Amino acid sequence: MSCRGFKILAIIPARGGSKGIPRKNLRTLGGVSLVGHAAKTALALEWIDRTILSTDDDEIAAEGQKYGAAVPFRRPVELASDQARSSDMWKHAWLASEDHFNETYDISILLEPTSPLRRPEDILTTVDTLIESGCDAAATFSRAPAHFTPHKCLTLDENGIIGFYHEHGRQFSIRQKIPHYYYRNGICYAVKRHTLLEKEMIIEENCKAVIIERPVVNIDDLDELAYAEFLFQKDYR
Repeated sequence: MSCRGFKILAIIPARGGSKGIPRKNLRTLGGVSLVGHAAKTALALEWIDRTILSTDDDEIAAEGQKYGAAVPFRRPVELASDQARSSDMWKHAWLASEDHFNETYDISILLEPTSPLRRPEDILTTVDTLIESGCDAAATFSRAPAHFTPHKCLTLDENGIIGFYHEHGRQFSIRQKIPHYYYRNGICYAVKRHTLLEKEMIIEENCKAVIIERPVVNIDDLDELAYAEFLFQKDYR
């Protein structure tokens, strides 16, 4: 079953060598691994034609298969380091999946396990936005808290003296006057085939934003994992 006539490939990227939290993709939230959450959410959407896991790690591969994700290949070592580009990993996974299943996908979505508070409707909205907008990419974003925006960011010189990162920072002491800024939250990226395979881009000049209004977490450290667990127990059970 496809979405509006487009064949959709969902890719879950999960390498084994995470450093901030060792074996991060196997950490649990509400008793389910981060890899498991990503797979379960994707497989809840019948219009996704394939859901595959891109990993270099046997244990993570087994975990993905446990929750229904296909693992038709292993990610090459050179694409599993912390220096590897996401676009290269995604391109490899896309082409390897097409080769393995002998079918071509029009759109692919990337679901990072480290953003486990996604909902099926987030994915649907992102894909719908991509198709309806005519853009070549769509992605989810969250609004940056005002005190983390460029107008509030500060610098330190070699003498420990504070400076303003933004040239007009001194003029924005009132939070309500600061423009809105946004950051990638990892809930969902969606791209058309030529965007990634030919242009090798994910977020490009023609990327439509999907704003997530509720609190979500992109987990990099143990504090964020604990906060994600708090939100999960509060709002997602």
